[in-house]
Amino acid sequence: MNQEQHQQRPTETSTVKKREIFGWAMYDFANSSYTTLVISLLYSTFFVQYIVPADAPFRDTYWSIAIIASTIIAIIMSPLVGAICDYTGGKKRYLFYTTLVCGISTGLLFLVKPGQVWFGIFLITISNAAFMMGEAFCASFLPEIATKKNMGLISGLGWSFGYVGGLLATVLITQTIIGDADSATYVFENRIAMIAVGAFYFLAAIPTFLLLKNRGAPVTGYENASFSKLFKVGASETGKIFSLAKEFPVLFKFFFAFTIYMAGLEVIIKFIGIYTTAELGFTFKQLTVMFIIIQVTAALGAVAFGFLEKALGAKKTVLMTILWWIVGILSLFFLDGLSNILGMDRNTTFLIISGMAGAGIGSIQSSSRAVVGLLSPVDRSAQMFGFWGMFMRLAIILGMSFGIVSDAIGSRRYALLLVIAFFVVGGIMLFFVPIDEAIEANETIN
Repeated sequence: MNQEQHQQRPTETSTVKKREIFGWAMYDFANSSYTTLVISLLYSTFFVQYIVPADAPFRDTYWSIAIIASTIIAIIMSPLVGAICDYTGGKKRYLFYTTLVCGISTGLLFLVKPGQVWFGIFLITISNAAFMMGEAFCASFLPEIATKKNMGLISGLGWSFGYVGGLLATVLITQTIIGDADSATYVFENRIAMIAVGAFYFLAAIPTFLLLKNRGAPVTGYENASFSKLFKVGASETGKIFSLAKEFPVLFKFFFAFTIYMAGLEVIIKFIGIYTTAELGFTFKQLTVMFIIIQVTAALGAVAFGFLEKALGAKKTVLMTILWWIVGILSLFFLDGLSNILGMDRNTTFLIISGMAGAGIGSIQSSSRAVVGLLSPVDRSAQMFGFWGMFMRLAIILGMSFGIVSDAIGSRRYALLLVIAFFVVGGIMLFFVPIDEAIEANETIN
């Protein structure tokens, strides 16, 4: 890529202002409303219970189809659009487009009525794919607003804002749902809530578009390029993944390790509700308490490990978060014995583990994003964060093997050993990646 761009990583004396960092972090605040309320907490349950017909034989499968389809779209599109962003210098514009698409398609879920399964799948597929691409575009600004020394701290700030945004959106929007679970009012209120989520997402993202600067400059010859020309060059750049892996070997070795250990985290995110209700018998109130604990500790963990990354370096911080998760999953596996040692009932012990897990969620996501930012050339940051998004989605697909394994062996508890294996293998792979040396070299080049 022969680019005549002048982007560079900020220095300690650069002019990136606090309000711009605030604007960037506000995007994490905004988009967390979508992933929390649509994908994890509210609409996923509503879809399976009320949109899917009561006599459907494979109720959860429909939701899985939407998640898998959107993940595949994001895997294909993120590197492609990321390359286009780097050529046009228009990352902020593409971030706006994906935000608009996600917000509108989320609001349109209001139109989905019980029985309209495929209409719902279509809108979820579009909205979730747009959400995932927007997440990658926003992350690609990180090398432009952070220095080597504060990369982890600023990344952690963004994740912390995200958990606060998810918690606030949940408190505000779920208060509108007051009807009995089996009433027509309850169904209508859940549909109305999707309009509220879409509006919250878009409105909360406004500070990002007002305060975050677009520092990218177009490649010579691509200032006013047509879409077909941009599509061709984007497809060409995406097709060079193997040559890019040779050009940036450390970054792609990190991506491979990242995919494995993130698969473990994706299992926790996607199956924690199922596990607690089916294995521990949690009530809705207990699930709510657990969710609040996780959100709060995740926000604190993201910031705390950001400071730790500044002191110890990116690689050591990620390895520490992986070890943190291994201990947490082992605690869950030996929950009964741990409860006896602590003299507590299983549910109370699990809530304590949830607090630990929450801190691990924020820290491992934040630290990993910081590594990508430190290893990415600034003039190709959108493309590299597009690949980051692609490998993150591959981790989701890999993590879904947990359900197959638990069904095959008839035990979710013993399937936790698979999760531990993801973290152990990913950690070992990461241990042999020379991240710190590559960061030093990349800093010198940029």
